[in-house]
Amino acid sequence: MSSFAYTEPLRLAQIGVGYWGRNLLRNAAAMPGAEVVAVCDRDEDARDVAGRLAPEARLTGDLDSVLADPSIEAVIVATETPTHASIATRALEAGKHVFVEKPLAQTEAEAEALVALADARDLRLMVGHLLRYHPAYRHVESLVRAGTLGQIRYLYSVRVNLGIVREHESAFDSLAPHDLAIALSLIPGEPVSVSARGHAYLQPGGPEDVVFASVTFEGGEIAHLHCSWLDPHKVRRTTVVGSEQMAVIDDMEAAEPVRVYDKGVGTPASERDGTVPYADALSVRSGDVLVPRIDRAEPLRLEVEEFASAIRQGRAPRSDGREGLAVVRILEAARRSIGAGGAPIDVQRGA
Repeated sequence: MSSFAYTEPLRLAQIGVGYWGRNLLRNAAAMPGAEVVAVCDRDEDARDVAGRLAPEARLTGDLDSVLADPSIEAVIVATETPTHASIATRALEAGKHVFVEKPLAQTEAEAEALVALADARDLRLMVGHLLRYHPAYRHVESLVRAGTLGQIRYLYSVRVNLGIVREHESAFDSLAPHDLAIALSLIPGEPVSVSARGHAYLQPGGPEDVVFASVTFEGGEIAHLHCSWLDPHKVRRTTVVGSEQMAVIDDMEAAEPVRVYDKGVGTPASERDGTVPYADALSVRSGDVLVPRIDRAEPLRLEVEEFASAIRQGRAPRSDGREGLAVVRILEAARRSIGAGGAPIDVQRGA
């Protein structure tokens, strides 16, 4: 059952009904306590799809008419990435709460402007960092918050497959926002630098098909990301290494997506007085493997419900504009690092 229910339904509009936009619309149209009243897309075929997913909605190719409708409280933006910032800006200026599919924007400056505008208008701004709502990732986040894994030392993610190849954004820009949002939620402190290398094999001179990137945090923790749409395997896996335990989240394992390993390397208290060489004092612990029960709820449904709940409750959503800005800041620094042959780029200043 939905966690929110109100006398008056939240009146929503969606802009864009492409590959992922169809999934968003399906969930928004089925959400209790909300009503999709308009769907906008320039493509007639896309509007036909929207008509089947949200049969009560008004279908149009005219964005101005949607934003001018005072009865529409909130807008979902699911267009191509280069248009995210401009459409979200117009929606906020029209007084609408805004959900933007990831990434929030293409540049740090655009993302900063969106956050400032939402704050100034007291409107909710949310970005579609889907894994922040995935029950498997939320379970591991709860373990981190409880201290079960101990101090987080590093994490690494592999997000690869064969396709979908995009013309206007790299594999890193397309895939990494998911894992960057998770890294920011699990690792304490701020990211300080990123080093990235990538190559465009399929579209020479165009966006990179494969990227390897390492983000360093202020406490010395590292998040390493491998993103590619030119790979023989479809892999969606994140490994989190803590001082006490380690966790692996595998999106491709529907039945058992999380495994927690009671493994680590420690120094026995009796050997910390320096009387033996440090390496000799280290002890390897290899304990049980726990496979917790994970809720099977659809992450996208939880995501759109969070948007509606945040609006009705007047609070910041779980993946708010500031989180979106933090991810965009790393993406921009990674692009600069790739252009500089992998040189570390300061995340805070982007230079």
